[in-house]
Amino acid sequence: MTVITRFAPSPTGLLHVGNIRTALHNWMWAKAQGGRFLLRIDDTDAQRSEERFVDAIRADLAWLGLHPDAEERQSARTARYEAVFEELRAAGHIYPAYETAQELDLKRKIQRGRGLPPVYDRAALALTDADRAALAADGVRPHWRFKLDHAAPIAWIDLIRGPQAFDAATMSDPVIRRADGSWLYMLPSAIDDMDMRVTHVVRGEDHVTNTALQLQMFAAMGARAPAFAHEALLTGAEGKLSKRLGSLGVDAFREQGIEPAAIVSLLARLGTSLAVEPHLDPAPLLDTFDFAHFGRAPARFDERELAQVNARIVHQLPFAAVADRLPAGMDAAAWDAIRPNLETVGGAAEWWHVVEGPVDAPAPGEEAAYLAQAAEVARAIDWSVDPWHALTTALKEATGRKGKPLFLPLRRALTGRDHGPDMAALLPLIGRDRAIARLDSNSRG
Repeated sequence: MTVITRFAPSPTGLLHVGNIRTALHNWMWAKAQGGRFLLRIDDTDAQRSEERFVDAIRADLAWLGLHPDAEERQSARTARYEAVFEELRAAGHIYPAYETAQELDLKRKIQRGRGLPPVYDRAALALTDADRAALAADGVRPHWRFKLDHAAPIAWIDLIRGPQAFDAATMSDPVIRRADGSWLYMLPSAIDDMDMRVTHVVRGEDHVTNTALQLQMFAAMGARAPAFAHEALLTGAEGKLSKRLGSLGVDAFREQGIEPAAIVSLLARLGTSLAVEPHLDPAPLLDTFDFAHFGRAPARFDERELAQVNARIVHQLPFAAVADRLPAGMDAAAWDAIRPNLETVGGAAEWWHVVEGPVDAPAPGEEAAYLAQAAEVARAIDWSVDPWHALTTALKEATGRKGKPLFLPLRRALTGRDHGPDMAALLPLIGRDRAIARLDSNSRG
């Protein structure tokens, strides 16, 4: 059996971090099993779906390296939905209902007031042909419900949650089609999974009840249901559901300077028992991807953790991968020198400015004479090989200084900073003339 997964977003907005995690895990499972990953655009809601969001979804997945093996669009499959709908209606699995939203809401309130679960009472099934004809004559159009089989048990082994069981008699017959003829999520999704031979569906635990209902739809269509894995939803770092998670998408991550590999590295392991590790190549993540590693506790997404992972990814990036994002004139040697001190690639510009200058060094104070001596030594040393160690060795011998008193005044005068990249790598980038000029300038206060 070829493993086939799918990511099925509605193009009514931009992807957020929760959507990205779902897409990633479906992609990972397919690739880890040598299978296929499908992108299905669930655009049956014509009023809310926008083509710009379709384009954005494709672009976001491509940026993350999640390339689908095929793409489908629900808007191109309406004839297929109609055909299956008619088959199910003829077989008695679908029936028309006429209650308004207000009437249904009132029924639910009455049921709750009586201490009963707010389950649809199937009043529409008691209507006669004459009743339905009268409603039609009055211009009342029905919505359509899928009739659950109350005698059939609903049970499956969830790949994350384990054994699951529902009693159909405690559930409302789901509305699958509105009175205006438009489709709701449930039936088209099941038809697509059947037709596209989807073998595994990875989605959030908020879909568990939907799965219970859709299992009966698969049975009514004579189809084998996919295996389901319902993962715990993401929460914010404070342990609560966060509205901010809904606004964190690829655009926000790019603005923060987050690398796609950092997002993949974090979200691949979030909610599992495995440690989060930075990987430029997702292969090690695929090798260890297993639903057995997922827990049922909420998965906590912490932007600080993402920033830490991102810094570790940046420290691995080769020059070729970032050359087009670096300041003009910055070469591979400069990148290798500066990279260990960066949190984002964008931060390279700040350190390149330190190299090219000018820099604002602190007033030398009592270190002025020492810096004047350093300028003279800098003029005399060989700059062709390791000038930093040549400079500090000569100054140590001449002054008896060592440790911080030897190094820190030089770093401050040359870079304007107390901390930063290894000076042995940075000083050759600054160069002889600029270095001497900075030391001279600081020696004069």
